[in-house]
Amino acid sequence: MAKSRALGTQLKVNNKVVGGLTTINGIEVTADDVDLTALDNTSGYREKEPGFKDAGEVTCSGFLDGADEGQEELYTLLASGEVVPCSIIFPSKIGKTWTFQAGVTRFSTGAELEGGVTFECSLAVSGAPTLAAS
Repeated sequence: MAKSRALGTQLKVNNKVVGGLTTINGIEVTADDVDLTALDNTSGYREKEPGFKDAGEVTCSGFLDGADEGQEELYTLLASGEVVPCSIIFPSKIGKTWTFQAGVTRFSTGAELEGGVTFECSLAVSGAPTLAAS
């Protein structure tokens, strides 16, 4: 595998490719800190270990396309509240794919005088994501 441009990266939601994307952000896995410092600690430093992990959210943005099934699916899932299979597929030179379960928590549109009509969305990741070979 090698480094690669981001061109060709895809977001699939419920087995539908979301078209017109210009940005896909996420996944960022973090862990809570669990403080285990006891009253008899003499080091002067807190003792910690990782707690629950959180895969956060995936955000995306792009140009709104009224004929795109993937964009339509995002809005449908926001209304239903359903958690579905999703994936971020990187270019073949990278050779990696994120797979995860998520629900859509935000969908917005925008329009500016000198630009195209755009959309943004957020997907809340549920459970553990997997980063594996494509």
